[in-house]
Amino acid sequence: MKKLLALLAFFGIFFISCKNDDDPVADVPDPMPPIEYTSGTANFSNFVAVGNSLTAGFSDAALFIDGQTASFPNMMADNFALVGGGNFNIPFMADNLGGVTLGGTPILGNRLFLDFSTGDPTPTPVSGTGSTEITNILSGSFNNMGVPGAKSYHLGAPGYGNVAGVQLGTANPYYARFASAPDATIIGDAIAQNPTFFTLWIGGNDIILGYAFSGGSGVDQTGNPDPTTYGSNDITDPTVFAGVYNGLLQALTANGADGAIANLPDLTTIPFFTAVPHNPVPLDAATAALLNGAYAAYNGGLAQLVGILITQEEADRRTISFSEGETNAVVLIDEDLTDLTGVNPALINMRQATADDLLVFTSQTIIGTLANPNDPTSINGVAVPLADQWVLTPEEQQTVATAQAAYNQTIAALAAQYDLALVDVEAYAAEIAANGITLNDGSVITDTYATGGGFSLDGLHPSPRGYALLANLFIEAINTKYGSNLPGVEPLDYKGLYID
Repeated sequence: MKKLLALLAFFGIFFISCKNDDDPVADVPDPMPPIEYTSGTANFSNFVAVGNSLTAGFSDAALFIDGQTASFPNMMADNFALVGGGNFNIPFMADNLGGVTLGGTPILGNRLFLDFSTGDPTPTPVSGTGSTEITNILSGSFNNMGVPGAKSYHLGAPGYGNVAGVQLGTANPYYARFASAPDATIIGDAIAQNPTFFTLWIGGNDIILGYAFSGGSGVDQTGNPDPTTYGSNDITDPTVFAGVYNGLLQALTANGADGAIANLPDLTTIPFFTAVPHNPVPLDAATAALLNGAYAAYNGGLAQLVGILITQEEADRRTISFSEGETNAVVLIDEDLTDLTGVNPALINMRQATADDLLVFTSQTIIGTLANPNDPTSINGVAVPLADQWVLTPEEQQTVATAQAAYNQTIAALAAQYDLALVDVEAYAAEIAANGITLNDGSVITDTYATGGGFSLDGLHPSPRGYALLANLFIEAINTKYGSNLPGVEPLDYKGLYID
């Protein structure tokens, strides 16, 4: 028996020493020790996110349960849970339709989806009536204090969540659902939770999702310090914005909370402003000739005023000409042109678009339609110029850019003053637009409408995958500032587009 044991021991040593290098057992590496995550100097135990639709998880032109679940703050909260973060309560909508009613009457529409049954999928509202009723007030406090539609100064406005003011336009229907009281404020409800960490991303509605979204139809209120006189599409005075933003940070940091604040992207990196070409009009030779004849008097009138009221350069810019082909530019109203109607009422401020103009995404619903159903020649964008609301002219774009630069300067300065993490969304959006962002599977996220993977069907708000990239951008800035080592999220775990 002893000889047998000795022989087995010998052969055991022999087999071990002679194992083939390809033996899978021999090649099993030592298991990696588990990563120890740390919060660094930050305290994530009570995280509150403050902002607008981008914080709430708005997507595909609506707020709905799946979108709220895929909001970037909710993704961040999952990371924070690895280092002691607590519950992250969300004021969930009632369904995944997104539609909203007030007293049973629909006031906000359903989310968009791509209907492939038509053979030519276009963004279409999901059918049905949303079951989110504004008068059904939610109880409790909520960590996601993102309110779609909110401007900077709305965050501290008493009554912005008063149900009685929704129909009057003085209150926000989304906030009215979960405000702690009719006279409560968003920032007040946020700080009442005594957050240990916060995010603040606000200002988009003050310029991009207001003035720019409306094609520049609002007013630049720079120099006007009274927000109570502003219209819904006006640009908030940068000095007002700076004062409001400073007040928000004073409130949020009063008890020692750390946080991350984000700046604003350039509107030219957002598909809502880049998806519709300036020259989408197809014409045959006969129709082009007919239109040129119709505009001959207008062009002739311009020529007569060269050197008198306008320069040759402006006359050339305003001269309208069509040709046979697929890429004729639309005709539009440009308020920055010289007003010639005092000389000739027919010489209105119109011209054809150029590549420097930005047609807003919703303009595709009006281009080519009839301004007068009884007149087949009254084609919008061709025989009838597009109104100001459909186009951002270069002058209007510069107005937006000037305000955005002022806002971002304020945000950067206050991030330094309050010693907070600064999230550079402006640079991130520019990178997506210029080069795209490559994911782990080799796919590339771009700013291309629908197929790019980064934006939802409304062309303004991110898709779930786009929100995942934003969550990682915030987490990267937080790790750098506070010495944490949070892992971030995997964008491929989230949809690039809702298609049903």
